[in-house]
Amino acid sequence: MRPRDVGRGQKFDELLRGFSRDRHRLPGLQSKANRAAFVEQIVESIRRVEFINAIDKRDISDLRADPSNDLFDPIRAAIHHKRRGYIDEAFWLVFLSVHFGKNRRTGWRLARDVYGALSTSATWDWTRISRDPQGFRRWLATNQDILRGSDGVARHFGNHRKRQSLDALSNSGTGAAIESYVKWVGPPRTHEMLMIDGEKQNEYDRRKTFDHLYRSMDAVISFGRLAKFDYLTMVGKLSLAPIDPGSTYMEGSSGPLIGARLLFGGGGGSKLSPKDLDSRSVELGDALGVGMQVMEDALCNWQKSPGKFVPFRG
Repeated sequence: MRPRDVGRGQKFDELLRGFSRDRHRLPGLQSKANRAAFVEQIVESIRRVEFINAIDKRDISDLRADPSNDLFDPIRAAIHHKRRGYIDEAFWLVFLSVHFGKNRRTGWRLARDVYGALSTSATWDWTRISRDPQGFRRWLATNQDILRGSDGVARHFGNHRKRQSLDALSNSGTGAAIESYVKWVGPPRTHEMLMIDGEKQNEYDRRKTFDHLYRSMDAVISFGRLAKFDYLTMVGKLSLAPIDPGSTYMEGSSGPLIGARLLFGGGGGSKLSPKDLDSRSVELGDALGVGMQVMEDALCNWQKSPGKFVPFRG
């Protein structure tokens, strides 16, 4: 653990022991090594959230928003456009960042080349895609072999999206996913209008609005539990909408559910339902003073190596 995080880690250690004593037992943390590893995963998850908050305050080069440049980064591009009042473009770039993901070897190259239309035509920005999603599918059908590497350039989905198809015309590929996202927003309705509608329907409660939007995103093809969660938490972190998750959305998950079973059930697992495990995870997160994104991320990464801290990326 970094020296500057030691104090924070000690505080979490104390709070975890108090929670286990006074609220719900945490048999998965009886071992000092397990508890230390879990604490460090919490701290690591907090740092990831803080990193987005930090870059949201920094100067952003115009090159970050230029898909013809190697420096292109859809998250920094979203911040760039948000600051200039192009809110729809910011949301769209967040969606692309989640749909394609950042690959460990090829970075944002796939998202960059799709967004930039391989530098062969106008950029597939929100104005263009929202007017002509079918035209995008035709463009993708023409160029998907190149995007798969026939030109010798490696482009890959991120680790969390490695099962996603680039196919333009199937009912579950990238073409269908992007067209369904446009329909979810519903132009000429803007992203801001979509968010405000959700807020009004949920009495401006940040957690209820998040849940409302999360469930409405079932309409977005290929966006499962994690993609919806990642998209909406990024929207919240970038202050594009006043929303926060009030749940880890554990049902249907793999890693977070395994982590929660280990945490609340120990080596023998847990007979608690996913709903109960989620409820206890929310309770624990509130006791620790951390958001549900931190809890979801920490549980997922901790279960991969419960007795020894190992940093996991993407």
